[in-house]
Amino acid sequence: MDENIDNQDLNNEDAGADSITRVTGMYKDWFLDYASYVILERAVPAIEDGFKPVQRRILHSMKELDDGRYNKVANIVGHTMQYHPHGDASIGDAMVQIGQKDLLIDTQGNWGNILTGDGAAAPRYIEARLSKFALEVVYSPKITEWQLSYDGRKKEPVNLPVKFPLLLAQGAEGIAVGLSTKILPHNFLELIDASIKHLKGKSFKLYPDFPTAGIADITNYNDGMRGGKVRVRARISQLDKNTLVITQIPFGTNTSSLIDSILKANDKGKIKVKKIEDNTAAEVEILVHLPSGISPDKTIDALYAFTACETSISPLGCIIEGNKPLFIGVSEMLKRSTDNTVELLRSELEIQLKELEEQWHFASLERIFIENRIYRDIEEEETWEGVIAAIDKGLQPHIKHLKRAVTEEDIVRLTEIRIKRISKFDIDKAQQKIDALEGDIAEVKHHLEHLVEYAIDYFTRLKKTYGEGRERKTELRVFDDIEATKVVMRNAKLYVNREEGFVGTSLRKDEYICDCSDIDDIIVFTAEGKMMVTKVEAKTFVGKNIIHAAVFRKKDKRTVYNLVYKDGKGGASYIKRFNVTSITRDREYDLTQGKKGSSVLYFSANPNGEAEMITVFLRQAGSIKKLKWDIDFADVLIKGRQSKGNLVTKYAVKRIELKEKGVSTLKPRKIWFDDTVQRLNVDGRGELLGAFRGEDRLLIINQSGVVKTITPELSTHFEDEMIVLEKWNPKKPISAIYYDGEKERYFVKRFLVEHGNREELFITEHPKSQLEVVSTDWKPMAEVEFVKPRGKQAKENLTVNLEEFISVKGIKALGNQLTTDKVRQINLLDPLPYEVPEELEPEDIEVVDEESVEGKKEDDKDRTQISFEFE
Repeated sequence: MDENIDNQDLNNEDAGADSITRVTGMYKDWFLDYASYVILERAVPAIEDGFKPVQRRILHSMKELDDGRYNKVANIVGHTMQYHPHGDASIGDAMVQIGQKDLLIDTQGNWGNILTGDGAAAPRYIEARLSKFALEVVYSPKITEWQLSYDGRKKEPVNLPVKFPLLLAQGAEGIAVGLSTKILPHNFLELIDASIKHLKGKSFKLYPDFPTAGIADITNYNDGMRGGKVRVRARISQLDKNTLVITQIPFGTNTSSLIDSILKANDKGKIKVKKIEDNTAAEVEILVHLPSGISPDKTIDALYAFTACETSISPLGCIIEGNKPLFIGVSEMLKRSTDNTVELLRSELEIQLKELEEQWHFASLERIFIENRIYRDIEEEETWEGVIAAIDKGLQPHIKHLKRAVTEEDIVRLTEIRIKRISKFDIDKAQQKIDALEGDIAEVKHHLEHLVEYAIDYFTRLKKTYGEGRERKTELRVFDDIEATKVVMRNAKLYVNREEGFVGTSLRKDEYICDCSDIDDIIVFTAEGKMMVTKVEAKTFVGKNIIHAAVFRKKDKRTVYNLVYKDGKGGASYIKRFNVTSITRDREYDLTQGKKGSSVLYFSANPNGEAEMITVFLRQAGSIKKLKWDIDFADVLIKGRQSKGNLVTKYAVKRIELKEKGVSTLKPRKIWFDDTVQRLNVDGRGELLGAFRGEDRLLIINQSGVVKTITPELSTHFEDEMIVLEKWNPKKPISAIYYDGEKERYFVKRFLVEHGNREELFITEHPKSQLEVVSTDWKPMAEVEFVKPRGKQAKENLTVNLEEFISVKGIKALGNQLTTDKVRQINLLDPLPYEVPEELEPEDIEVVDEESVEGKKEDDKDRTQISFEFE
């Protein structure tokens, strides 16, 4: 039966060959056609004008409808559908995106908000018209190349003659078949400056500038090509000790998605947030309220690490040129756009020159025709040909100076001159018009001969006319890398079963150790002298007889472990000090020499490098006379964990006891400030602020006249208006000159910081009061420049020794008036020499590190001493 069916199908195929088509080959062709269509006609912009086809058709339709007044967007969308073979929704969405970029379209009504993510109102409720910038830059019908629309009824531009790097100004994003593009927006003024530099043959660099502002790290921008990456952060500042405020958001996010990401991180326990308020209107304002006791600085880092407050953008420069996709960088895009602008300007000038020459030609003919009364020669002519011939004959003696031959069309135009114009013809005015045209022709020729200079002037005029209010919004800064383990909230509790050798977060019936997070590592030591680092899990076996377990921090050089161990069964005892900075996770390390029967006699973990005093007791055996003596760990050098250590005794140890707690043997910690990333560090990057002890603080003075001191924590965030950052000397006075807004006078004051643990304003609270200069030198000098009175000689500059001008007073004192004359400028001069008394540095100084210990009160809790007595 199957064979009969096959034969029947073959017969049917032969009989109806015209109606059956194999699709195998068609699929290949159709898919390629579809892919080409999506790439060329939908997703990727053209380099010539920077538009995708739908955007180009919208701009063309708006020009056709333009009469200077607003048009309903629904009307524009409907008009665009004559050219765009897709639905009204895609046209409306594309138009809203152009309008939100605030460059080409002058909008009216609710066009949505890129900050909050709110959509635009329906097209029937909003209106639009072309901006003045678009009318000047985008259109020039005389040099536009045209093509038929998709249905052949209308003509549309192949490319609009855009004389500006519009693609880079607006940015573009699209996903096609087999490729995509993501060109980031750039700053309007910087694009013009780069175009001018290119025309002058100079090098230039372009970096993105986002409409949502924020802070960007463009270290790996890679000129906007594949493989590049831009890190973008929200601008977060501290409003008070329990409130953070977000005033700018990363590009590609909005306030709604940002708040959602913060809430998700809070739900997962990565951060702790009490409440979030969104007060965003024209500007972003998101208030993040923190529970009491939560560090604002660490929370800021945690927001960058675990929420959309920091995002990564991967640019991909792909454009259409010559109906083919091309992958190039933004610098090359700008060069091609600028060169294209020069050619468009050349075309416009050439057309303008041709038009001016035509005007000059006819104006000259008209003057000859009327001045020599050639029109009288046609009175006797009875035929049209005779009229043309008579005028041509009459013109011949007078046209030698013309730049081209007289055509029949020229003569026809002469016959169309009205009698009224001939009767009122003014020879002088006609000559003035010809002279003016000759001046315009000479100017256009000059521009053509000096085309590059003309293009530079064109870009300069664009910058002057339309550049106001288009300054850079996004701050460029190099970001520091945030270690998630240092800023994550401790959302779990760590327990240990010492005897069985288990650690984890689910052992709630066993001994509690500390709080931890689910991304932390744990370091564990056992009585056999073994050490292991493992990830926090619900329950993990690490080895029986655990003597110490804690959260492990990589590269922690300040936590020092003090150890006394027995080397094998019946072997000698050794003492050692070491730190653990790097390890391989889940690998067991032996802190002894590896002999069987080795064991720990004494162990302590010291988060700040403390060195205690211990007492060693020996067993009574043979002729041993000294059975007890003291050892100070401060006499033992800190070495690697694999070091053998120093010999304690070769005899059997009965027990070891702690005799006296020690102090840190670590030197004062040197701290640097890296201005590039605006963060403190201990790695030697940036400016050295000094060596800090446990009680030392940093002095911070802001431009707003606020002074404060803080503990030098590496997680501290600094405000942009900070003007002084140095190690605080409580005995060193601060000198300031400020303008009092109420009295409208300049005052000088010197003061000491009275309350180191709070912010204080040292200028008056009047809104017009402002800080002019501030100095932390012992003997500062200042120079005052005065305003020159009208018609009089300027007063000589005044040099002021601030130490002699006023004594040290309270921080709230008004100070002494500087001068009654009008001041033009105040400058700080080099201070007078002063010899600072040397401070005696003690040998042993305790330094508290916020990364290793939560606070000074926790020191005793965090230190672990383990000693064993052997029977």
